[in-house]
Amino acid sequence: MTETKLNVPDMSCAHCKAAVEDSLNALDGVASSHADFEKGIVEIIHDEKQAGPEELERAIQSAGYTVAS
Repeated sequence: MTETKLNVPDMSCAHCKAAVEDSLNALDGVASSHADFEKGIVEIIHDEKQAGPEELERAIQSAGYTVAS
């Protein structure tokens, strides 16, 4: 398993946190995700072979949020 931290600065509330986590947790290969909307960071534990960086970013975007570099 791999731990990835992504910057998601446009989260602003508990609803944002839930939307991002739900979208990520629906992916095959994601063991867990934890979004901190106050810090604008999402930590994801995942199998990189099943859910690589591109899939993680797409899941966050599909929830309506932006991944910043």
